Amino acid sequence: MSLWVYAALFLVIATGSYFQTVTGFGLGMIIIGVSSGFDLVSVPFIANVVSIVTLVNSGVALHGKLHHLDRRIIGAVMIGLIPSSVAGVLLLDYLNDGFSRVLQLMLGIVIIYSGVQFAFRPTQLKHTSTRASFMISGLLSGLFGGLFGMAGPPVIFLFYRQPMKLVAVRSMLLLIFAASAAVRTVYVVSQGQQDSHSLSVALMAIPIVAVMTIIGRKYPPPLPAAQLRRLAYSVLVIIGIGLLVSAAVG
Repeated sequence: MSLWVYAALFLVIATGSYFQTVTGFGLGMIIIGVSSGFDLVSVPFIANVVSIVTLVNSGVALHGKLHHLDRRIIGAVMIGLIPSSVAGVLLLDYLNDGFSRVLQLMLGIVIIYSGVQFAFRPTQLKHTSTRASFMISGLLSGLFGGLFGMAGPPVIFLFYRQPMKLVAVRSMLLLIFAASAAVRTVYVVSQGQQDSHSLSVALMAIPIVAVMTIIGRKYPPPLPAAQLRRLAYSVLVIIGIGLLVSAAVG
């Protein structure tokens, strides 16, 4: 890779690390979206990098905040997410490209509709959702992650509507995405698909990720909770539009 590609890639990683620290999501979506959109590197390459830097970001961001985690909720999400992540990857091999694009279009439409609804009315539920709801959101997130590399939306929508403090929402999302990244990394390594180049780029990015995560912890954007929720939903709308464009072009 040329010097400017390295510089652009590390800038995107820095931006994604800060955003994920203050919202609980977005690192993989931002890095993979921008990198593939500007054709900086291949998607499999940057996906391997994202899996590793996600673990670093979550480790630094969660330091001292583990007491905000609700183990019952996390466990319910993991029950659905871990097996469906593997199922999504395997299912991708059996779907033809046309059917996969139809699913991608449907996912994009649902994300945009839900994001617009919540962005204009970033209200919370009165009561915490049921354990089954968290399990289903984890299942859908894992499936979408395996199929499209886009695991976030289902759990993000559900968590941001819960009657919880934002610090708890962010902390649990960070842990969930760290677990998803760990599962993917183990799978990639077991299949012999972790190349030395992506590993070296990830190692070089670790200091950048750590610094931007610390900055995100100490200097979050000065927005009230409702505005931060609105920002999160707006980003999801942009992601949904990206899915629609990608599916249409494909």
